[in-house]
Amino acid sequence: MTLSFNGKQLNLSSPRVMGILNLAPDSFFDGGKYHTLDARLKRVEKMLNDGASIIDLGAVSTRPGAKAICADEELERLIPAFRAIRTHFSDCFLSVDTFHPSVARKVVELGADMINDIYGGRFHEEMLNTIAGLGVPYILMHMKGTPATMQQNPVYQDVVAEIAYFFQQQTGKLRELKAGQVLIDPGFGFGKTVDHNFEILSRLREFENLGHPLVVGLSRKSMIQQAIGINVLEALNGSTVLHTIALLNGATILRVHDVKEAVQAVKLVSLVNRDRI
Repeated sequence: MTLSFNGKQLNLSSPRVMGILNLAPDSFFDGGKYHTLDARLKRVEKMLNDGASIIDLGAVSTRPGAKAICADEELERLIPAFRAIRTHFSDCFLSVDTFHPSVARKVVELGADMINDIYGGRFHEEMLNTIAGLGVPYILMHMKGTPATMQQNPVYQDVVAEIAYFFQQQTGKLRELKAGQVLIDPGFGFGKTVDHNFEILSRLREFENLGHPLVVGLSRKSMIQQAIGINVLEALNGSTVLHTIALLNGATILRVHDVKEAVQAVKLVSLVNRDRI
């Protein structure tokens, strides 16, 4: 599959790395770290130099317990950084992490190449129609509940089967709307216990039957910290281990904070799979 939009093309025949730039002051790992425009541009430059194929901008914290903000406040945080990054890195494949239809419309108008939606079209009834109308590539993520409630005792009969059913329902709606390219993300840590997360990782290849590229967000997640008794600042090695497992189990895109190490994992796993990049 090749992602294409705004005249750009991104071949997904080999796995790719998506670098995260958090614009929210309260994101779980690096919230507020890149608070000036100069720091944000330098961060994007470093991620691209380290091998990121996509940059994902997010202006709303989605950590457990985070409170939602309105679309206008999201745009106030997002637009200055987005405009500067789009101007300085015109060839970059740029994704925006949002669940508001009005934000999606605005950033695509300004040159966004992808929308990444943690609610998978459930936050606002117009989101799927908006995405279809824009024709933009869309990452459809699964989340049980909301960021404010998602970790309050999430229960599943079969976590992988229930996520797959959600994807079937939502991708079916998008097909009916004649939407553009759709990618799926099982949403590690979004309404899942540690055991759920590791079960999803071990059964990741079951999502291949759905026929959509698989995006995985494991970077520095609390499942690593809880499993081996470390803190988020110590979670780089654990992240790389889980990224490697995800790649061996069919992940197409790794969404990460630490681009250089993830790109190295992609290269090494590709050699194991005899898929040289």
